[in-house]
Amino acid sequence: MQDIHSPCGSGQGEGELVEILTMTEFELIRTFFVRQAVTRSDVAAGIGDDAALLIPPPGQQLAVTSDLMVSGVHFLSDTDPFSLGHKALAVNLSDLAAMGAEPAWFMLNLVLPAADGRWLEAFCRGMFRLARDHGVQLVGGDTSRGPLAIAIEAHGFVPEGKALRRSGAQPGDRLYVTGTLGDAAMALRHRLGGIRLPEGDLSALAQRLDRPTPRVKEGILLRDIASSAIDISDGLVADLGHILELSRVGARIDIAKIPLSPECRRHVREAGWDTVLATGDDYELCFSVPEKNVAAMEKLQFDSGFSRIGVIEPEAGLRIQDEAGKPYRTQHAGHDHFNEPDNSPDTNKHSAKTSKGVI
Repeated sequence: MQDIHSPCGSGQGEGELVEILTMTEFELIRTFFVRQAVTRSDVAAGIGDDAALLIPPPGQQLAVTSDLMVSGVHFLSDTDPFSLGHKALAVNLSDLAAMGAEPAWFMLNLVLPAADGRWLEAFCRGMFRLARDHGVQLVGGDTSRGPLAIAIEAHGFVPEGKALRRSGAQPGDRLYVTGTLGDAAMALRHRLGGIRLPEGDLSALAQRLDRPTPRVKEGILLRDIASSAIDISDGLVADLGHILELSRVGARIDIAKIPLSPECRRHVREAGWDTVLATGDDYELCFSVPEKNVAAMEKLQFDSGFSRIGVIEPEAGLRIQDEAGKPYRTQHAGHDHFNEPDNSPDTNKHSAKTSKGVI
């Protein structure tokens, strides 16, 4: 007999003690999901019916995103379930942040090899704690048995005409990123045996890999400032490339201006700049700002901080300048599910984010 705390009994992620011997699919759903309290007035009917009934506010557009995470592809098989629950939701909230959307609802599709109560308790605690932090409501989903996989679809609101897009960058716009880059990639390199990090540095870097912070507040603040935006999930080079392609422009960035944490900076020479620029899992925002909005941009108060890293140019392509002022070329373009060697434990193969544009 297992005694576990149901993460949904109180609607706060940690509820009353429940006993679980064995669970059917519907017992699993009732124990961990149905009893979660509905806390949003725009949810007319949530879990329990054939479909959720939701009430979008007037004057708002609905932003919808979905991410699939598969064990052994997007995360290592020994990833702790609390972190996995957090990250599965966080990567979706990061997509909404890149659109300038305020998160509202999400749906969870979960494939499990077994109905493991202790694993589910920790997974739900991580997921629902982040959901509470952002006022997001679980409104439905599905479960099945099979190799571990997690798919979340998230919904958010953005005022009509205010959404951030990838297609709005113009020559002369300044390029920025939030936070620091390369932390998650550095931790993953360590876990895959590519480098060895001291315990103190690894602890700080692994936090960024396992429990990324979606920049929702920053995305909302950028609605009237930025001309384009994207979240950095597949690496700066790849994701900035999407902005350049859809905006039909080019860009120049300066490696010396890429923001690094002290822990990452100590190891970037050993790991190489490709680890920072072309691996991913940062979940920071990359965005362009017209010159007329730069002064307003510099006054914004971001919890994450922000750094200007380059400029949009009319000539197509991305040009990178190294610390000596010379051209730098990455060896990898960034994560691509269908362009990774199947027999190689490449760091990009384990990026915890579905490649954008692949459906």
